[in-house]
Amino acid sequence: MGTIVRSYSKVNLGLAIGPVRPDGFHGLTTLYQTLDLFDLVTVTARPASGSATRISLTTNDVRVPTDGRNTCWKMVERGLERLGVTAEVDIHIEKRLPVQGGMGAGSANAAAALIGLERELGLALPGVERLKLAAEVGSDVPLFLIGGAVLGLGRGELVVPMPDLPRTWCVVAVPAVGVSTPAAFRDWDALVAGASGESDRIEAGSGVGSQASGAGLTSVDNPDRLNELSLAYASLSAKTGDSKSGTSGIVRDPNPEKKQGLSGENQSYALNDLAENALLALVRTGIGNRDLHNDFEDVVFPQYPSLRITKRQLMGNETGATDSPAIYAALSGSGSALFGLYRSEADAEAAQRRVQASGVKAFVTSTLPREDYWTRMFAG
Repeated sequence: MGTIVRSYSKVNLGLAIGPVRPDGFHGLTTLYQTLDLFDLVTVTARPASGSATRISLTTNDVRVPTDGRNTCWKMVERGLERLGVTAEVDIHIEKRLPVQGGMGAGSANAAAALIGLERELGLALPGVERLKLAAEVGSDVPLFLIGGAVLGLGRGELVVPMPDLPRTWCVVAVPAVGVSTPAAFRDWDALVAGASGESDRIEAGSGVGSQASGAGLTSVDNPDRLNELSLAYASLSAKTGDSKSGTSGIVRDPNPEKKQGLSGENQSYALNDLAENALLALVRTGIGNRDLHNDFEDVVFPQYPSLRITKRQLMGNETGATDSPAIYAALSGSGSALFGLYRSEADAEAAQRRVQASGVKAFVTSTLPREDYWTRMFAG
């Protein structure tokens, strides 16, 4: 039967894009958060009778590659090389999450495949080696070897466990439109270059060194914003105390925040209770300024105005739904998925109805704290 692993999704609570690095990647600072929406990845593995590894991959979604291009295939192949063993491995991916929707589905599948492989073979890479391998496969993959709230640095692959959000109601909207991440980065570069050029013209013409209105937040003139933002996010981790490695090689919080359950259909969270959590307090205070913001919105929304409308529907702004507003809503990654966080199940369901009334798919779920992420990882 094999090992069945729940391959959970993520959203980006905030994402700041920095200048292009020497290796061609953009520097990023982001806050990842895992969600209780998942694919299922089934791994069956046994030591190879010969000297060569054999991998086969199947899926219920024709859009998913079933060869060496697949992140699961890459993860298993390279994982076996690092373990120094050969094996016959069968992988099946049951897709439930949108493909290329900004929820990290492909990256999560890769992490799930490695976790399933290790359980099948009774072997495991050391924690640091697992994270290095994950970073080779994809920028989003390492976060799924931690789970919960995770600070992402570098190109997103350098990950730091953060104090967890309490389990919080969430609505994920999945528009039919597709957004190309490479194109979004190109549009961002053009936006920053245009803003910088306008700033230079203003300075040359007036003798005043002020930056033009709308200038890029991460232009060459302001490369330290990522560092400032990452320090602000990382400072929250002081609440967790010393971290230690669990038997899985994953860094865990020895004194996790007190979790708030979701028992009862109509249970709601008081705003004061939510504000007691440092990370969620940052989310709330970030609404009024640009400390917590997804920079991709600046280039994706002008290209796809319908996504801006969906965000407003999630917030409750589009319909004036002041009785069930979101605590926070944003684009996830480069999109096209968007999400909103809510104080109660009733507020989340009201937001789902608002979004679905416009013909966009929407799912009610919740954030998934780190402890729950690992406790519920295996489906069979």
